[in-house]
Amino acid sequence: MIHGIINVLKPTGMSSHDVIGCLRRIYGMKKMGHAGTLDPLAAGVLPVYAGQATRLIEYGDSDVKSYHAEFALGLATDTEDSTGTVVEMAAVPDLSADDVRRILASFTGDIEQAPSKYSAINVNGVKAYKLARQDVDFTLPVRHVTIHDLRLLSFDGRRGTFAVTCSKGTYVRSLIRDLGQALGTCACMTYLVRTQAGLFTIDEAATLEELERDPMAYVRPADMAIQDLKKASCSAKQCAFLLQGRPVPFAGPHLADGDVLRVYGPDQRLMGIARYDGEHHILRPHKMFAEGL
Repeated sequence: MIHGIINVLKPTGMSSHDVIGCLRRIYGMKKMGHAGTLDPLAAGVLPVYAGQATRLIEYGDSDVKSYHAEFALGLATDTEDSTGTVVEMAAVPDLSADDVRRILASFTGDIEQAPSKYSAINVNGVKAYKLARQDVDFTLPVRHVTIHDLRLLSFDGRRGTFAVTCSKGTYVRSLIRDLGQALGTCACMTYLVRTQAGLFTIDEAATLEELERDPMAYVRPADMAIQDLKKASCSAKQCAFLLQGRPVPFAGPHLADGDVLRVYGPDQRLMGIARYDGEHHILRPHKMFAEGL
């Protein structure tokens, strides 16, 4: 069994779960999971975690992601993308690329966003999109997201593309919905490509065909996705205690109470994840790997 991460170039037309199914067959193992779901319409970077690395997904699902998105003005659907049912058609004002750029600028920074009802957000344990398909009436709470960078790439008066770098939890199709409203019409997303998720870039992503030909060539170390966590180098004795569920004394520069750290043994293998207790100056084990990764 492998324990690592595969940067997959997800194709359009497949769900993220479909991709996991393909990789389970390619690698001959079941223990796999992905970070950051991509809808079937979308393509691009999909980090897949294998073996014990699946326990790191919650830490490796980077807060910052980048996309290229295509949108169409004058058309709105129930899913906010081109796969849905048309619910509105509206006239499109005479707009220039500069008009669109000015409106896009207003969406940068910290903003509030109402997620799409056709999202994978859980509502009382049920995915929102499942409730939406059943015509259940519900409301998703507005969430705070950050748009770090938003640049118009092209615009022909009715259709356009932009590049966006945003925080985890941002829905690009909802951003396009709000863009359409701000431009005095309606809009829906027609295509989406995730170009980067944390350290994983589209230039280094492997297609399913490439993985079929040489599966092991694309397996990356399990700790690649958690390099933003502070590092704790521990002795063999400290690691043994942590593996037993026991806290160990620990001091280091620039540590704050509650910090999450990646723990390495003397051989520089990843031994697990621990939390720093600043009051007592100790590391408390959170997720440990008996054999190291």
